[in-house]
Amino acid sequence: MKKFIMGFVAFCTNHGQARCHCKMANNNSSQVKECLTHFDMAGESKPGSSQDTTDGSSSKRKYSESSSTEVTDPRQKPGTEAQAGDTQCEGKLNKEPECHMQLDKLSADRNHTVLIDINEFNAGRIVPYKGKHHWDHLHVKLPQCYPLNTMGSRWAAIEKALKKLTDKGVSVGDVERAIKTYNHSHRRDWNFDALSSYVAQVPKLENNFPNVISKMAKLALKLPELIQHPIPLLRQKCNHAITMSQEQISCLLANAFFCTFPHRNATHPNSEYGNFPTINFSSLFAERSPRKFQKLRALFHYFNTVTKEDSKPDGLVTFERISIKPSECPEWNKQKGNLTSLQVYSKGCIEKEGKGMLQVDFAAKMVGGGVLGRGLVQEEIRFIQCPELIVARLFTEKLADNECLKITGVQMYSNTHGYSDTFEWHSPHTDQTKRDEWKRLYCQIVAIDALRFDDPRQQFTEISIKRELLKAYVGFKRDNVPTEYTSAIATGNWGCGAFKGDPMLKALIQMMAAAVAQRDLAYFTFDNEQQAEHLQRMHKLLKSHNMTVGKLYNLLQDYCKHYSLHHHHHHHHPHQVKNVFDYIREKLAIRSSQL
Repeated sequence: MKKFIMGFVAFCTNHGQARCHCKMANNNSSQVKECLTHFDMAGESKPGSSQDTTDGSSSKRKYSESSSTEVTDPRQKPGTEAQAGDTQCEGKLNKEPECHMQLDKLSADRNHTVLIDINEFNAGRIVPYKGKHHWDHLHVKLPQCYPLNTMGSRWAAIEKALKKLTDKGVSVGDVERAIKTYNHSHRRDWNFDALSSYVAQVPKLENNFPNVISKMAKLALKLPELIQHPIPLLRQKCNHAITMSQEQISCLLANAFFCTFPHRNATHPNSEYGNFPTINFSSLFAERSPRKFQKLRALFHYFNTVTKEDSKPDGLVTFERISIKPSECPEWNKQKGNLTSLQVYSKGCIEKEGKGMLQVDFAAKMVGGGVLGRGLVQEEIRFIQCPELIVARLFTEKLADNECLKITGVQMYSNTHGYSDTFEWHSPHTDQTKRDEWKRLYCQIVAIDALRFDDPRQQFTEISIKRELLKAYVGFKRDNVPTEYTSAIATGNWGCGAFKGDPMLKALIQMMAAAVAQRDLAYFTFDNEQQAEHLQRMHKLLKSHNMTVGKLYNLLQDYCKHYSLHHHHHHHHPHQVKNVFDYIREKLAIRSSQL
């Protein structure tokens, strides 16, 4: 019985998607009935929780064997040096795997689709889980499931075109012709200039184009064999996780490269996938530019790595959409908690120095932003270094204000330098990160999208501040794990570039959200030493005044009033309005003098 539930729970639920407003699959086999009764028991389970389905217990995780205070709570280690200007001298911030709490066995339930066979996984093998495909609005429409029409099968046309590319010696023209045979309506408007210029310029040593294309075509053709179970769409209002193998991801991305995903080329708002990011790579191949050249270097390096027997990755990755109900939103002005610890670094970056922490992706509402186009700032760079993130675009609907996407286990394949126009692919990255019990790398990224302010003054309003607090909070919230087993958050100037956020306000907002989530913060200012110093001083000041989240929230509301008042009088000279740090300093000084 135990074994059976472990393996087959995926079977009924993943079709059912009960949380996503749809009916259970019509299937009267006894397995499904067993599953359904099992679900009633597990109905209370948290979204995407790793509930141990074998015994119906609701313990989220088992404490790790090594839970001596020494390992899990580095703050109690003797002689720990205080890190970069940490105000409270609390020593090191929590990181995985040091603060890791042992996971329950991998299992599927109504909030967790697993695309590999769990029984096989427990026996040490990674094998696709077999299910029955669905062609509907709740699941990814896969090319091998395209309904037959008079034109014959779409997959047969794809197979025929891609088989031609497995010959040695193919050119960019051959790739273009292949892609256009099954994307007929785009044969005039899709151009491949960026791809041609890449192939013309790239050193042969770095990439043998015909050779890698041949291997990628073979990989793309394995889709029916590697994905044998429907992939649910992570839609809005839906708490759901999908776990798949890195090999499955590489196959889906090879298909994205060859633009095989049906119904995914129309992008207008009323189209079927208008609320989803694009996934087919067509936009990356057009309009040559130095940025596209560097992106293609990184992506071909990824495909070279995953198509070689000796370097292809063999772990799992989880993508989880988390959505919080209005009733779970903190009432900010009533929060009595103090701020948590903050360490500010002017040098270093989230993905390297923040290793083992929850790493913030400064996301667009459509995850990945302009990764397949011209975009090349924080989010796009991360998706290019770790291309497995790109597959999230296949199934993640646009994020609403109370939602985030958390990705666990992606691998880094490339080292890069610079950003925007100075961005370049630097070298292959060998990822030495350890893996958890589900064979996922200890790398957790959370995508949260900041508001875009056309007029930066809009952010100093209660409604804007509340929205950003909610978004940061949904991203930082803990999964029912004790604080000492929760990693710190690695973040920085979220939404402060093109989105015109104010770095001081955004830092305060993230401190408040982290405090309510009871997590420490590592804040990277990306070489801005002055900002690092101001921020560390402000945090120290707030701590010395025992500032609670609620009091800070009220101070920010007062500042908004002050701001709008002064902006009406001085809109010709907006620089005369005090910045938020100066305002807080002044208010606290007045309070101290009154004591």
